[in-house]
Amino acid sequence: MGDYPTNRRLALVFRRLYTWIMDEPHLYEQIASSVRQKILNGNLKPGDRIPSVREMALQWNCTIGTIQRAYQELTKQGLVVSRAGQGTRVVDKPIDTSIGETPLRRAALVHRAESYLLEMLTAGFSLKEVDDAMREAMDRWRTAASRSPAVEQKEVRFAGSHDLVITWLASHFAEITSGFTLTLSFSGSLGGLIALVENTADLAGSHLWDEESDSYNTSFVRRILPGRKIALVTIAHRRIGLIVPPHNPMQIASIEELSRHGVRFANRQPGSGTRVWLDSHLQKAGIPPKAIHGYTNEKSTHSAVALSVAEGEADAGIGLQAAALGYGLDFIFLHNDRYDLVIPAENMEREPIPTLVSWLQEENTRAIILDLGGYDVSETGCVRWVG
Repeated sequence: MGDYPTNRRLALVFRRLYTWIMDEPHLYEQIASSVRQKILNGNLKPGDRIPSVREMALQWNCTIGTIQRAYQELTKQGLVVSRAGQGTRVVDKPIDTSIGETPLRRAALVHRAESYLLEMLTAGFSLKEVDDAMREAMDRWRTAASRSPAVEQKEVRFAGSHDLVITWLASHFAEITSGFTLTLSFSGSLGGLIALVENTADLAGSHLWDEESDSYNTSFVRRILPGRKIALVTIAHRRIGLIVPPHNPMQIASIEELSRHGVRFANRQPGSGTRVWLDSHLQKAGIPPKAIHGYTNEKSTHSAVALSVAEGEADAGIGLQAAALGYGLDFIFLHNDRYDLVIPAENMEREPIPTLVSWLQEENTRAIILDLGGYDVSETGCVRWVG
């Protein structure tokens, strides 16, 4: 790539070429976008008349039908209105951010999104890379979501360990459960169990490994939620390992090599199941945390770990194979863990939880999870009881 991303002249040429390629087959969209931009930047104000169809056809050197189609598009977006004897004018209602979505408010958002997308494509990123980055950004905002008790009856509150299936589920929860929403707080496995104790979550995500019993979640649930009847609903068994750049340039093959000179590491945060497992194995290997450069470089999601490696901030990170695949990175397998939804018995009887559990037990659901990569779905949807 050389200095391509910083070469403004080349980037400008590429941007113009890209715009021409994308817009030429749909000139009416380019015209609509131009008018929309004038509305958004204030050159055309509410109530202003926009040029006639004939005037615009001469300006753009195109047919009248192309302009009519562009104006139809702007009308559908709620930005302009045509009245007999008055021509086509910008809608009277201005953007008002205090009253929720309006046509102009939505148009402003779409325009900014398109501008960002074009900027990233011009810089050499692929659509998939942009999509992955947006998902990562959404993960971070969901992590910072409020933990206050649910106000709306149709909201289900999740707290706990990050997982790509959970992120996917949140995006499709309304469809699966007929209108419910799933709010996410990625607080780590321990944080999720504590949220159940504090009644700030309806279900938690956990993959806490107990060294003594060599099992997941059961012993921690008994300790943190003693005397309560709790369901453990398995999402999947997951492949955990080291996420490294393509072709693994540092030739890292094991946990022991994380302490090697020059290796920069991306870790998970304290309280996450991955961190609990890693710390136990570092202790077994006799490797003190201070011997690993980046041990305190803590990320709240597996996606954030993968992003750190993809951007060259770290040479290796601990995380899911699914996250490595999402960023086109290499992966060194270390072990399989078990990721469960931890659900109090009383919540298991309340909608939409029974619907969610039934959905997890469907064959189509297993296919969706397998498509993410790095998952074993042989026990997906299985229910175990503690207490």
